[in-house]
This record gives sequence, structure tokens and C-alpha cells, in this order.
Amino acid sequence: MATSNPEPPAADERPDPIRAVVSRVTPLDEEPPAAAIAKGPSDEAATGAPSAGRGGIDALRRGPFGFLQLLGPGLITGASDDDPSGIGTYSQAGSQFGLGTLWMAIFTFPLMIAVQEACARIALQTGVGLGTSLRRKFPSVLVGVCIVLVFCANTINVGADLGAVAAGGSLLTGSHVQPAWLLVPIAVLIGVMQLKLSYSIIFRCFKYLTLALFAYVITVVIVHPPLLATVTATLIPHIEFNKDFIGIVVAILGTTISPYLFFWQSSSEVDEMKAAGATTEQERRGTTRKELRAARIDVFVGMLFSQLVMYCIILTAGTVLHSSGHTGIQSAQQAAQALKPLAGPLASLIFALGLIGTGLLAIPVLTASAAYAVKEFFGFRGGLSETPLSRPTFYVLIVIALVGGLLMSVLNINPIQALVVTAIVNGVVAPPILVLIALLARDRGVMEEHRSGTVSAVLVWIAAMLMGAAAVTMIVTLV
Repeated sequence: MATSNPEPPAADERPDPIRAVVSRVTPLDEEPPAAAIAKGPSDEAATGAPSAGRGGIDALRRGPFGFLQLLGPGLITGASDDDPSGIGTYSQAGSQFGLGTLWMAIFTFPLMIAVQEACARIALQTGVGLGTSLRRKFPSVLVGVCIVLVFCANTINVGADLGAVAAGGSLLTGSHVQPAWLLVPIAVLIGVMQLKLSYSIIFRCFKYLTLALFAYVITVVIVHPPLLATVTATLIPHIEFNKDFIGIVVAILGTTISPYLFFWQSSSEVDEMKAAGATTEQERRGTTRKELRAARIDVFVGMLFSQLVMYCIILTAGTVLHSSGHTGIQSAQQAAQALKPLAGPLASLIFALGLIGTGLLAIPVLTASAAYAVKEFFGFRGGLSETPLSRPTFYVLIVIALVGGLLMSVLNINPIQALVVTAIVNGVVAPPILVLIALLARDRGVMEEHRSGTVSAVLVWIAAMLMGAAAVTMIVTLV
């Protein structure tokens, strides 16, 4: 890694809080050796890139397999954006307004690229996660409030997504197995995966789970949408000045540009570098144009994939559900059930399979991003590339988010109402975080010669203003 700044900020040296408490009773080493805390081999990153972590741009010269090898955090971030709650939002948009919101997939695409590329850029240059970078640059109270809200929103979202995955599993059994019976096994499966599997295996599992999103592309083929109407709705924005349409536009913005994705993108970039052998901040600090180009390609593909899936879900719901009068769809599982008599059991089955796959991908991302945000703010170490025994506090935060979401589902809290609360929280917290990201990505003292370009910076500011306007609109609508 390049180290253009000879005096980088001191790394966060605070000991793990749980280990610090335990050491008062049973003496522990201050910091275990790097080899002892890694969950997997340190000779290659999870994406298969060489030991520089992001220096694998040369992989592009190896053709399609090299290209797939290069993809990592950006692809997983994009795929996890289409979680069951997002699928429910897109299904609702299609069922209520037909193809009227298809253009939103095209409109939000460059905004998502700019935001996630800025997060990746900051992590690659500073060698630390977004929470740490924000805490070092901006008032701690402001950053701390934002992170608390992100953690709460993620936990609520986990509960809604657990319920959706369980509902999808129930649909596959013909409703013979009740969703409540599946909640605990699903939560345990996800928890064990995060605690026990090596970092490399976890990320390869994530990559395979992204394939589940192709279920929604296949569903479009099955339902045969009208070509002319589809092209028209895609290229010509449709706007209605009424409460319901504005509400769904706000919901789509909040679903596609979610704060947890900002922290996940940057933290997973750092974990990639750790897994590739750069265990200290000094080793990770500084980046190169080749690494930034590789990250940009990864983000572009991930966001393209995310918006393609969004487009296909709205198109399917608009073609089948809206045209048949099913305009009251509020969740992904309702959409899957409604498709069965209208588009055939195959479409319903594929929709349900996609629901399960996306949930199994999104829930670990939600819990891990919450843990990353908190630990980066307080300055202690931890990550999916390190063992639970060496970083217990980080994994306790993951378990808290997972158990909190599970309790929400077990207690039968209305998932639709919970997602409304999540949308409000995300809508309030996203604009200030986006403003801080825009300022940080252009800060010469932090980013040096690797500051965001003018176009990228303008797009991030547009995203911040749109999210701010969306938050105000949502609050006014509710009041």
C-alpha cells in the first residue's frame, strides 16, 4: 500500500472493553499476535485479490474469472441493498402505481455509485472505517447520535427481514411449516456463520447468495411485461402530486440510499486489507490509482446489480399485480403469495426463493454494519476477519442486533409498522451522514491527492439534499 503521509493519525489503541474487564480477573495479553486473531489465512483477501488487498486490478487481464475475482465489498453492498424490506417497498410501488416508478431505478443509480464510491475511497485512503474517520474529523456528539440511530434502525430492519425469510420458507412448504417455527433456526444459522466461519468463507457465501437476486430477473421473463409501456416508463419520469405517490418515492429513496450501507462499504474494504495481511493502520493507510479504479469497478457493478433487481421487482409487480387490481401489497411475502394465482406457481416459487436468499445475505450485513459503526466510534478493534475470542465486544454487538431483531419477530411486532419507523430513522440520519461524507471525501488534509472528483462530489451533495427533502416530506406527511 502507498503511504504518502509520513505521519498518519495514531491508530485506535483502546483495548477491547470485554477483554479489558476480564483481564482484571484473569491476566490477558494486551494484544494477541496477528496470526492468533485472524479467522482465516492471511495470504489472500476474501475476494481472491493478491496481498495488497485492492491491488488486484491486474486480475481484469485474466478475463471473466479475473473480473469476478475482483468483485467484493461493492458487489455485496449492492446486493444487500435489495433486502426483503426493500423488495417489499418495490413490490408496493409496482402494485400501487404500475410501471410509474420504473424511472427511479435509473435516477438513483448514479447517486448510489457516487455515495458508495466515496465511502470506499475514504476507507482505502485512511485505512480505517467510516465511523473512525468521521469521529476524528467532526464533533463526536453529532457522529455519536447518528451511529446510535443507525444501530437502532438496523436492529428493527433485522427483525423485519427475519420475519420475511421465515415467511419465504413457509411459502416453500406450502404453508405447512409456520413462519414462527423458522425464526430461531434462521437466527441461529446466521449467528453461527458470523461467529464461526472464517472471513474468506463468509464473503464467498455472500457472493453466492447474490445469485439469489437473479430470481427476480427470471420472474420478469416469466410474466412477459409489455415492451413499449416498459420502455416509456423507464425513460420518461412519471410524477403524481399526491400523498401516496410522494410517500412511495420517499420510501424508495430511503431504501436504496441507506446509512448502514455507508458503514458496511468502508468497513469491509478495511477488512479486505486486513485479510490480505495489512494488519496495522500504518500498513493500510494510503492508496493508489489502481486500487481506486478496482474499487470503482466493484462499486459500479454492485450498484448496477442492485438497481437491476429493483427495476425487475417493480416491473413484475406493476405488470402482474397492478394490472389485476392487487394494489394493497405491503410486503415481499404478500407479493409472492399474490403472484401464484396470477402468474403461476413457478413465479411465486422463484420470488420466495429470492426472498430467502436476499434475507440470508442482508441480515448479516445489517448486524455487522451496526457493530462496525459502534466499535469505530468508540475506537476499539474488531471485524469479521478476527476471532470472537480476540474481539468479543464486536461480536457481542452483532449478537445484540440479531437477538433484538429476533425478539421483535417473536413478539409479533407489526413488521410493516416497524419498517415505517426504520424509514423515519434512516430518513433523519442519512442526510447529515451524507453531508459529512461529502465534506470528508473532498478534504485535502485527509484525502490528499485522492480526493473525490467534482462530478462525484456534486452527486453526493445531490443525494444529501434529496434525502433531506425526503425526510422533511415524510415527517410533514405523517404529521
